[in-house]
Amino acid sequence: MLLTDGGKPLGAAAPAAHLTVEQVLALAPDDASRKAGNKLGSAGPWSETGGDGSGAVWGLCRGSGRTPYRTVIDTTGPAYKCSCPSRKFPCKHALGLLLLHASDKSAVPAGDPPDWAGEWLVGRRARAQVKEQAAGGGPADPEAARRRAERRAERIGGGAQELEQRLTDLLRGGLAAAEQAGYGLWEETAARMVDAQAPGLAGRVRELGAIPASGPGWPVRLLEECALLHLLDTAWLGIDRLPQPLAATVRTRVGLTAAAEGPPVRDQWLVLAQYDTPEGKIVTRRIWLYGRGSARIALLLSFGAAGRSPTQALPVGSTLDAELTFHPGSGQLRAELGEQFGVPLAAGPPPPGVPVGGAIAAYGGALSGDPWLDSWPVTLSDVIPVPSPGGWQLADAHGDAALPVATAALSRPALWKLVALSGGGPVTVFGECGHRGFDPLAAWPSEGGAGGAGSADPSSHARPDTGAVPLI
Repeated sequence: MLLTDGGKPLGAAAPAAHLTVEQVLALAPDDASRKAGNKLGSAGPWSETGGDGSGAVWGLCRGSGRTPYRTVIDTTGPAYKCSCPSRKFPCKHALGLLLLHASDKSAVPAGDPPDWAGEWLVGRRARAQVKEQAAGGGPADPEAARRRAERRAERIGGGAQELEQRLTDLLRGGLAAAEQAGYGLWEETAARMVDAQAPGLAGRVRELGAIPASGPGWPVRLLEECALLHLLDTAWLGIDRLPQPLAATVRTRVGLTAAAEGPPVRDQWLVLAQYDTPEGKIVTRRIWLYGRGSARIALLLSFGAAGRSPTQALPVGSTLDAELTFHPGSGQLRAELGEQFGVPLAAGPPPPGVPVGGAIAAYGGALSGDPWLDSWPVTLSDVIPVPSPGGWQLADAHGDAALPVATAALSRPALWKLVALSGGGPVTVFGECGHRGFDPLAAWPSEGGAGGAGSADPSSHARPDTGAVPLI
């Protein structure tokens, strides 16, 4: 069956990406799916497998019933379709098929897709084209949109004034009252911010509620967060007097979404990291990209309902030729993925990095434009993970500076993967640098491999695989 779209064959500008096992496992929605997919990553349960130059992979997987499950994957998304009843995305069969392709390419021979796979592939790509065309249109009624924006701005202003009064009452009565009042006071205040259509304010208020139970020193942390919240309130109430870039950041922080604008940036985008964060009743997926030509960092955000993973997923370590359109404000990092040219290509060298001092300077510079910034994406070059009292540090291999590893990363098993990758030698690490420390998200071995600069014979440690190792 020849796949076509409007009479044109669905070919690809480059060979289909041959993902590594690490990259496939990074697509799993949870640990249970990862383990189940591993069990299906051999040829035993599969039949009629195949792939083609457009990035499609398909196969039949034997299950407990009489009829095998039909699984088809479009690696240009990636996107998945399976006849199993699982509500996880991707399901274990899709993960198993990708793992089979990653570990034994001969088990997925080239060929034409069967009818059941080809129909889905054609339909999916046609829908994507229609969606892309629809995204280029403007609002049907600009005047009505302007009036809605004005009404929402008034509601947010009312919520900000109410929040200012509550912060004033808290400070006037003393911070000890926050511990006595418990979480209920903050949840009620957050609900009022939701009513005011300011989800960004509501999220920061909820974070205040957890601080009194966060251990010694909580009054200082609570006062710091109250100050930042007060700064955001007053910035919104005086937003007309702010410079445009800062005003755009304030709108983003209170919860107003701004459409991506400006000319799209086409580049070879390296997928640095991907991870999910539960936020209330939704799951937020963050994907970090680095443009080889533009040297820009980009953040893709997607969202899924509780219990379901977001649909957008990109294999860590791959490179895609694509266009991104950036949002205003907040350092102009957030972007929307536009047209992709060909399929993602596997592996590639890490982005250029900076020493520890450069990472701290980058975070400090970003704070000048966004005081509410928790962290900033940075690539550290030639650092060595070393133990320290109560945790770990990333120390310059050729200097005397070090960054503490963030507490959240200390509890992840991937920290030991980073230590093993280093083997006592320097590595390149991408992560988020902030006031809580450095949160490593991906790493690359040094050119000499494990053991780094201290190796007597670097050639004995050479590694042909220079792909990223996910750390989350």
